[in-house]
Amino acid sequence: MPSFSYVARNPEGKRIEGLVEANDRAAAIYQIEQQRCVPIKIEWTAGGDRKKTNLPAKTASVAETVETLSLTQQFLFTEQLGHLLSAGMTLDEALGILVQRLKHPKLQALSQSLHKSILDGRSLSQALRDYPKIFSSLYINMVAAGEAIGTLPDILRRLVVHLADVKALKDRVQQALVYPAVLVVAGTGLILVFMTVMVPQITALFKKDGQQLPLPTQILVGANHFIVSYWWVAIALGFGFFTLWKMYTRTPEGLKAWDRFRLQIPGYGQIQKQQFNAQFARTLGTLVGNGITLLRALELLEDIAGNAYIRQKMVEVRTNVMDGASLSQALRSHQICPEMMLDMMSVGEQTGRFGETMQMIANIYERELDKQVKIVSALIPPLVMLVIASVVGLVIYGIMSAVFEMSAGLKPQIH
Repeated sequence: MPSFSYVARNPEGKRIEGLVEANDRAAAIYQIEQQRCVPIKIEWTAGGDRKKTNLPAKTASVAETVETLSLTQQFLFTEQLGHLLSAGMTLDEALGILVQRLKHPKLQALSQSLHKSILDGRSLSQALRDYPKIFSSLYINMVAAGEAIGTLPDILRRLVVHLADVKALKDRVQQALVYPAVLVVAGTGLILVFMTVMVPQITALFKKDGQQLPLPTQILVGANHFIVSYWWVAIALGFGFFTLWKMYTRTPEGLKAWDRFRLQIPGYGQIQKQQFNAQFARTLGTLVGNGITLLRALELLEDIAGNAYIRQKMVEVRTNVMDGASLSQALRSHQICPEMMLDMMSVGEQTGRFGETMQMIANIYERELDKQVKIVSALIPPLVMLVIASVVGLVIYGIMSAVFEMSAGLKPQIH
């Protein structure tokens, strides 16, 4: 039977080497994965005649650091890598092929750098940590979990679904905001035209006749004077408030207070909560279903929220679980998740089907999230139109008040 020498990484993250007997490479990789190891490199050694696999040539130097990738590019990289690993390739082979296959310069540079890191003895999750602006903590931690339990291809497929969901949600929100954004730009332009063109003409006409301006028109004239003469003050104040806000949110307490406030914003806050519920349930179910302990899974999930306030609550929840409380009890005491979600979670804990229950919860709250996005996106355009119509109406009222006042002053002269 043919023999294959291999280099792999065991569940503790250590680099190991060995020899297995198998009919073909796919069977050899299967044997290594059954030992909960991640194969990095496999070579045929039948009859003592080592025959190296046909891999793309490695580059001599590490690629330049890639600063950012779009969600679409992250999705493409993750999907391609997952497909190659699922087809029975090692990390060494898969990344080497991606260097040749991916045509985008940034993706090529990323694959090249990761390929070299793997050959230098680092794990994939360790190599990904060199790119914190590209890969989130959740992404890296899930890859680390996949390496630890020997299910990296499955984890990459889960990440592909996750990235697709995030992109779909982002696209839906952006599309929902296009029409309101057009309304805001058009309404702002209309208001500026009224304030900077029509109001000065009305004012000049009244000054010629020596008539007293009505109060609404006086307010418009004052607003026009401020816009024309002191626009720089508004910009300076806006910049000052923005700077103070950035300084405040850079502190741990300030960021926590701001993130807590964001959760209270009507519409937006509800979407944030539903997104956390769906993502929390889906990822926790995936991790627990793949053999990760609950405490380790909760540790990996602390960065999932993207919200400092919820992250702090999750730290407290994990502490309570370490002290002996069930997860549903700990979450209930900190009021993070809705009651229905906690009731279903409690049933899953009692029946021993926790992973399946969390996946079911994720399906429910993903549908709720989609429904919430549709409701909010449907409400935004009429609210924007109402605000713009109100402002334009006030401007027109101020102008028409002056016109009516002028008409009333002309009537005695006609008689």
